[in-house]
Amino acid sequence: MTEMSAGAPFTRVPWSKRGYEPEAVQAFLDRARSSYQGGTGELASADIRVASFPLVRGGFDMRSVDQALARLEDAFASRERDARIRADGVDGWVGEARAEAEELLARFGRPYGRRFDRAGAFRSGYATAEVDAVADRLARFFARGEPVSADQLRAAAFHAQRGGYREEQVDAVLDAAVRVILAVR
Repeated sequence: MTEMSAGAPFTRVPWSKRGYEPEAVQAFLDRARSSYQGGTGELASADIRVASFPLVRGGFDMRSVDQALARLEDAFASRERDARIRADGVDGWVGEARAEAEELLARFGRPYGRRFDRAGAFRSGYATAEVDAVADRLARFFARGEPVSADQLRAAAFHAQRGGYREEQVDAVLDAAVRVILAVR
């Protein structure tokens, strides 16, 4: 059974389960609201994409918080895109997005199993076949416009594999792909 906490925008998970720490979530959302409404630039869409919160018993439901963060990231990205267009013009903005897309496409064109650095023989990383499957979808998006959404990339999860792809590098490239997708919306 879940309950809505007083004054909180998210449902709490049962005490027997773990969710995001409500105080940390609320503090981050207050900071994001202040940054967005005040136009301070204190936070950017990338900051929202990498936000993380401690897990506690009876915390906020992670799925609903993650969905709200995705909508918030979209709003920040839209504002950032508009500001770039005002500053650099449409041609500058399109050129920048195209250059980043071409860089990503070149990475995705590498041979299977060699698209990213490996974690090492005795360390775990992301399962190469799973990451390569997502990379193939992204390659089709960048080369032919086949649909892939930012939400699909945000939800991408990979099993661990000994000697798999380095997680930090895969995460950084997926973040870059999300940036490009949000920029060209």
